[in-house]
Amino acid sequence: MSSAIPLNVGIARSAGAGSAVADGGKRVLLAEPRGYCAGVDRAVETVEKALEKHGAPIYVRKEIVHNRHVVETLRDRGVIFVDETDQVPEGAVVVFSAHGVSPAVHTSAAERNLHTIDATCPLVTKVHQEAKRFARDDYDILLIGHEGHEEVEGTAGEAPEHVQLVDGPGAVDQVSVRDESKVIWLSQTTLSVDETMETVQRLRERFPALQDPPSDDICYATQNRQVAVKAMAPECDLVIVVGSRNSSNSVRLVEVALGAGAKAAYLVDFAREIDPVWLDGVRTIGITSGASVPEILVRGVLDSLAEHGYGDVQPVTTANETLVFALPRELRDARR
Repeated sequence: MSSAIPLNVGIARSAGAGSAVADGGKRVLLAEPRGYCAGVDRAVETVEKALEKHGAPIYVRKEIVHNRHVVETLRDRGVIFVDETDQVPEGAVVVFSAHGVSPAVHTSAAERNLHTIDATCPLVTKVHQEAKRFARDDYDILLIGHEGHEEVEGTAGEAPEHVQLVDGPGAVDQVSVRDESKVIWLSQTTLSVDETMETVQRLRERFPALQDPPSDDICYATQNRQVAVKAMAPECDLVIVVGSRNSSNSVRLVEVALGAGAKAAYLVDFAREIDPVWLDGVRTIGITSGASVPEILVRGVLDSLAEHGYGDVQPVTTANETLVFALPRELRDARR
């Protein structure tokens, strides 16, 4: 899935003779890994292959992934994004997004005789299976996540009578359970690791017998991107995170950067959103991108910064990601 390797030079050079900063110059620290994770890559390719196989229009419930550029590009190719399955013509093809859906959505699609293709990230599916398993065993399930996020709605929908949403440490005091010996926590896959563990700690103070999920719910890619940002943030006058505002993992990267010591951090979808004022007096800029961001957008940011004198780009590598997910079964023969 991913394997840790030593941090690349870039951070280490900052204090040494001949470094860009020591010479009074400007530099960019470029986080690796960044951008597309395996689940996003699978979801986007699922839509592309569905278009090739069935032709336009293809319907997608919600945004396939939370990125403006990806959604706009697919829309231009004939994808129609809808909020609910009742907006899809009967018998049409509909793709479920990477964030997953509840059983009620599957039922609604079946009632309309829709041809469904499920692009749910396998790591999200794992959390769904955990929710069903512990509901069968009559546990109270404390789902740590953000209210209104599609992933949370899908997971909670697997066992609505057993799941309570815990939206951060401040929500812990409102939690009530039936039996303190049968309580388990699960989480949205795209959260801040640190904030999630703070929430878990507070929950455990209230419920000492609280059980952990069978395996880590926060996805490997979310964790890897946060680790890379933490590694470079103390060196950065500014961190720019490429990602959309409705992307939970991208928003978390801004928070992680600030928490780890960056003097400033901003979220942008495109290079044109960078305010030149942000660059005043800045020598070291950190660049990363959320797990639903194509690399072309990062390259646009790097090109823009180079025009402002930030041409020295130094990688900060904290992990090597090799995981690949298979396409949904009905599309596997069409994979590149």
